[in-house]
Amino acid sequence: MAGKSSGARRTLTVVRQEESLGVADDLEFGIELLNRARRGQLPPTLRLYRPRPTVAFGQRDAKLSGFHAASEACRELGFEPLIRRAGGRAAAYHRGTLVIDHVEPQTDAIAGAKARFSFFGELLAGALRRVGVHAAVGELPGEYCPGEFSVHGLDPDFPTHQIKLIGTAQRVVSGGWLFSSVIVIENSAPIREVLTASYEALGLEWDPATAGAANDLLPQLDVPAVEDAVVEAYAEYADLLDGDFQSLLPVTNTQPL
Repeated sequence: MAGKSSGARRTLTVVRQEESLGVADDLEFGIELLNRARRGQLPPTLRLYRPRPTVAFGQRDAKLSGFHAASEACRELGFEPLIRRAGGRAAAYHRGTLVIDHVEPQTDAIAGAKARFSFFGELLAGALRRVGVHAAVGELPGEYCPGEFSVHGLDPDFPTHQIKLIGTAQRVVSGGWLFSSVIVIENSAPIREVLTASYEALGLEWDPATAGAANDLLPQLDVPAVEDAVVEAYAEYADLLDGDFQSLLPVTNTQPL
């Protein structure tokens, strides 16, 4: 098991973020949690939230001549363009997706970094299988933001129709790691549209047929059902504790001056 140590079974505090902090702040808050964990101020934590429409570009995307045009195309389609600190290419998400930020303090965080991709990719594929999706780990030819440990689903009636459902990224620092995952569950059309516009502006080739959502394969699926399945899958990784997201936010001084 990724990062497992001997002794007592690990615990993981689950916090559900009900409201967006803002497009950029949602992304940055994961880094804030990582920094707290590395300083010993936060226990292993799983943060779950539904983001506002966002296209997260990679650092390499931002250096391409078409980046400005790609950003404008995103805004025209109702998505906010951002540049994320982790690697990879452009990925899109909205309220029909589930973002999972998994943060843990660890002395030697670089050890097992690649193993985490494999382990948590399989864990999340298992969560999708719990709700009936035929899911597996592995990169699809032509997928957006390609990755060796992407999770894809297939239509059992048309096995050649495979779509990317989960992308993962990891940030490792001295004293801790952040493993972020995005599951596309509902309403794939806007994601496919904004990615098509973005990749065209960037001059990058990809296959739009690889972009989809879990409910393209199982129409009854929604975000709450998949979120519950993710939590059930994580319950096999650790003992889960309920946390209060509000307690993680900075205290605002509301006293009159």
